[in-house]
Amino acid sequence: MAIVAVAGRKGGVGKSTIVGNLAAEFAAMGRSVAILDADPQHSMVAWAEQGDGMLSRSVQKVPAANELRARARQAAEDNDIVLIDTPPGAPEVAYQAALAADLVLLPCGPSPLDLFALKEALSLALKARAERGSKKPRIRFVPSKVLMSTNLSRGLASSLDSLGKKVLPAIGQRVVVAEAVSHGLTLAEHSPDSPARAEFTALAKAVDKILRK
Repeated sequence: MAIVAVAGRKGGVGKSTIVGNLAAEFAAMGRSVAILDADPQHSMVAWAEQGDGMLSRSVQKVPAANELRARARQAAEDNDIVLIDTPPGAPEVAYQAALAADLVLLPCGPSPLDLFALKEALSLALKARAERGSKKPRIRFVPSKVLMSTNLSRGLASSLDSLGKKVLPAIGQRVVVAEAVSHGLTLAEHSPDSPARAEFTALAKAVDKILRK
C-alpha cells in the first residue's frame, strides 16, 4: 500500500496527465489502483467521464481538503497504489496531500515561471515532512511537457537537479496525450505502442522502485 501525491502551485504542468497515466501503468503491473481527484475543477473526473476505460472505474471525487487524508488512508486499505491529483493555487489541499503521501511528485515545465512555482511547491512538501517528523513524504521532480528541440527544455533537468532533489524520467509534450484524454482513455489503452506511453512506463518503473525501498 502506497500513497503518491502529484502536486504543484502552477496550473498547466501536467499533474492530471501524470496521475491518470501512472495509474494505468501501475494497473498494467497488476496493481490495484485508486485515484483521488482533490482538484475543485475535478479534471480527473471529467477525463474519466469521456469514456469507459480504467479511469472510469478508478477515480473518486474528494469534495473538501479536510477529508483528503482520511480518504487517502481508507483507499490505501483497499488498493496497492493511491494517486492524489491536487489543484494549482490551493496550498492547503497540496499540504494535506503531502501529509498523507509516501511520495510527492512535483512536475515542472521548462518555463522559468514553472521553476518559480516549483520552489513554492517544494517548500510546502518539506514543511509537511517536518510536521510529520519523518523522511516522508519522499520528494521527486518530474520534467513535464518537455520539447527537446528547445534550449529551455534541454536545460530543465539540470535546473531541477540544482534544487537538491532527484529528477525522474521526463514526460514530453505530445498531441497523442490530449487525444487519449478526449476519448476518456489513458495512453496504455489508446496508444499502447507509442513513444508517449513509453515515457509513462519509464516514469512508473522509477516511481515503483522508490516505493519498494
